[in-house]
Amino acid sequence: MKKLSILCYLCFLLAACSQSTELAFEGFMELTVINTLNQVRTDQLIWVKQTVLEDRLELINPNGFTVYVGNVELVSQYVNTGHERGLAILIPQIRFKEEIRVQITYDPDREEARFYPKRTQAELSHKMGGYFENRKYIGGEFENVEELHVPAEHTDHSWYIRYEGPGWESDQVGYRFYLDWRNGVDVFGKTVKEPILQLVGQDGFDSYHELQDWGMDVLKVAKSLGVGSIATFENNAARRVDETDSLYAAITNNGVIYSSILTKYHGWNLESGKTTLTSNLSIHAGTRLSQQHLQSSKPIPNIATGLIKDNKAELLIGAEDKEYGYLATYGKQSLNEDNLGIVIFFRNDQKVSITEDEFSHVVVLQPTDQEVKYYFAAAWELEPDGIKTKEEFVAYLERVTDELSNPLVVEIKK
Repeated sequence: MKKLSILCYLCFLLAACSQSTELAFEGFMELTVINTLNQVRTDQLIWVKQTVLEDRLELINPNGFTVYVGNVELVSQYVNTGHERGLAILIPQIRFKEEIRVQITYDPDREEARFYPKRTQAELSHKMGGYFENRKYIGGEFENVEELHVPAEHTDHSWYIRYEGPGWESDQVGYRFYLDWRNGVDVFGKTVKEPILQLVGQDGFDSYHELQDWGMDVLKVAKSLGVGSIATFENNAARRVDETDSLYAAITNNGVIYSSILTKYHGWNLESGKTTLTSNLSIHAGTRLSQQHLQSSKPIPNIATGLIKDNKAELLIGAEDKEYGYLATYGKQSLNEDNLGIVIFFRNDQKVSITEDEFSHVVVLQPTDQEVKYYFAAAWELEPDGIKTKEEFVAYLERVTDELSNPLVVEIKK
């Protein structure tokens, strides 16, 4: 009888420990998310920072997190590389002045990640198996890579990098930048929600300049800042990152709801001296916005960015009384002669001036602790549910500046 009692007691302890562990995983973390605005917000990305997770877990299983609001599972993505790290959570909708409770569970033993539809992508693809001759790449086949130290032989139109640089996209829009001395940002307008970058440039080096089943390149960058290109303002002109010692790019995240690209411009040669500029570009599901975070290794006079000047597009400047302001244009400025809106969102407390040069509308920004963060976006009328009028575009600009100026409040309850 005594042995039976001890056995029952041990079974009870094991069951209790198992239940306690299960409950601990189920109640791993609880957040309160608050929308302070009088407007509905959709597809908002929030973060539980890596440092918060590390305070609670000795070892982190990237596949272990599941997030809920009530019984509804939210899409999440664990991010452990790049500028922003932690658990990214997509809030599909939060009503005006609403407060929602988000619960995070954790399973340290889960081997496979939860499956969610892929809504973002970042990629970098260059030819392998060929050779350079007179700065042109001969032969070879395109292959996707995680990183690239750009060869010294590479320049514009070397036929080496597919669509000439890294690309990144959400389910709304795609972007690329030239990974060479031009360093301009271009736009891929999308007529579908699915990822499309893997298709671009496969059927001809620059076939994307014509309308495809997925969309097309909609912007002519040329000597301008395109949309959101990195520059400095010297001698009354915007000068892109055109003279460097070397270039390095890496795909830091290629995820279902968050993708990002790291670029290092070693030895950017400015009038004030050389610096190494680090760029972290990112995008998340459900948005047109690309975030650009720049950090200089040495103090520099300014960072400039801006938009191509086009006489078919109207200049729009606004939200000067908010934390974020905007510089935008709208009109039939796409390569397909459709309506296209392009915009820069910037912190008003970093704005030095809004000006122009021969090719671009320019905003000049003053770095804080050698850092600058801004956002840029493009809205093409042929997108699914696209913005089709100037009035709709201005409403979009005002809504986004409200959201950037008043981010969701995230409180950790336990």
